[in-house]
Amino acid sequence: HALGGSCTHYGGPLADGLCADGQIRCPWHHAAFDLETGEAVGAPALNPVPVYQVNERDGRVYATEPTRPSIRRTPPSPPDSVVVVGSGAAGAAAAEELRRGGYGGPIRLIGKEPPVDRPNLSKDYLAGTAPEEWLPLRSPEFYADAGIELIAGAEVTAIDRASRTVVTRDGAEYVYGALLYAPGAEPRRIPVPGAESDHVRYLRTLEDCREIIARLEPGTRTAVIGAGFIGLEVAASLRHRDVPVTVIAPEETPLATIVGPTLGRFVEDLHRSNGVEFRLGRGVESIGRDRVFLDDGSEVPADLVVVGIGVVPVTRVAEDAGLEVDRGVVVDDRLRTSDPRIWAAGDVASYPAPDGSRVRVEHWVAAERQGQAAARNMLGHDEPFTDPPFFWSQHYDVTINVTGYLGGWDDEVVVGDPADGPVLVGFRRDGRFRAVASIHRDLENLKAEHALARGDDATLAALFQPVERVGR
Repeated sequence: HALGGSCTHYGGPLADGLCADGQIRCPWHHAAFDLETGEAVGAPALNPVPVYQVNERDGRVYATEPTRPSIRRTPPSPPDSVVVVGSGAAGAAAAEELRRGGYGGPIRLIGKEPPVDRPNLSKDYLAGTAPEEWLPLRSPEFYADAGIELIAGAEVTAIDRASRTVVTRDGAEYVYGALLYAPGAEPRRIPVPGAESDHVRYLRTLEDCREIIARLEPGTRTAVIGAGFIGLEVAASLRHRDVPVTVIAPEETPLATIVGPTLGRFVEDLHRSNGVEFRLGRGVESIGRDRVFLDDGSEVPADLVVVGIGVVPVTRVAEDAGLEVDRGVVVDDRLRTSDPRIWAAGDVASYPAPDGSRVRVEHWVAAERQGQAAARNMLGHDEPFTDPPFFWSQHYDVTINVTGYLGGWDDEVVVGDPADGPVLVGFRRDGRFRAVASIHRDLENLKAEHALARGDDATLAALFQPVERVGR
């Protein structure tokens, strides 16, 4: 096989990636392409890579002119119509996958905003290094040409399961044969006096990001409440704009409970070296007009406050419709809800992990892949969703890739030192690997994803020889 060498997501070098199971996988963000057709078969890439004819002569292989394989698919049992609630990662990916899978019926994609590249909001766009025209996932013309009715600026407020109808806030009604519920999540609000002040902002949508950027001037003193991945990415982006930043969080080491003390201490040192101040081990008592008051009586000057303390899945409409909800909309391994005509995907879906536990994952790539899997099952393919979660987090010139199920680990396994160069960190529970994080070890992270998907603990263990073990 001969394919184009650049990933169509962010241009990653496919030659440095992994070839497995009839796919070539990008080392940067784990997009997957079919070796025969060049199709983007795994998020976050949406567009195919070129495919070239291959000839063998005299013991040599020649890649010649480009070719466009003819692909015709017939869905096993398609519904008569599809409505997608939510135009984020899961919903947008599902709509496209339906068309790629040969579905010819009507598709309505309903959401508050057109699909945008949300990871960029806390990264390059907020930092000022990516223009806004990069953010739309697709143009309006794309959806029109694909026969996908994009209903942006709308919010579904009710699902009538008896009549198979959804109702939007403005009173419009849409009938469905199959429904994907993927409204995502909304920022968790901080419950302190002053939290509703105009200079207290949250980051979830493009408009949220625009409002934060509009408030930035040289010397704008900014407090970031929350030292998770989003809060720290916001801090890094604002430092790129030379804005003074103080991060406030109750934990003693950022990210330590998520990706372990090794990476947590490294990320904290990285931010400090870039001018970020920290108030760790502290809670917020109240927010004033130009400062944040902490629980030890101290104050943090702040003209702008950005709150990043997690998100809450949007389950209200699902609950009102009588779907089973337990810290998320409960789905089976096909992403089907308690109603056989309704699927759920993305931040809102509570699905079975390989160990039998229920998980709800708030990652962009995972949401896209769930949307794609749900779409295939809507068409009758009956495939279990088994992809381990993947996400990346950007801090200045350092990118952390994370694959697998974080949380619940009791042992951290480390190869390398992030302060000196590449590092690979594994997270185990009861001796078995649950997740892997890496810096500058992209191929090993790809191999870990492949092994986690197959339950191949031997391959995972081989990635971590020799090891330094650190108890949690």
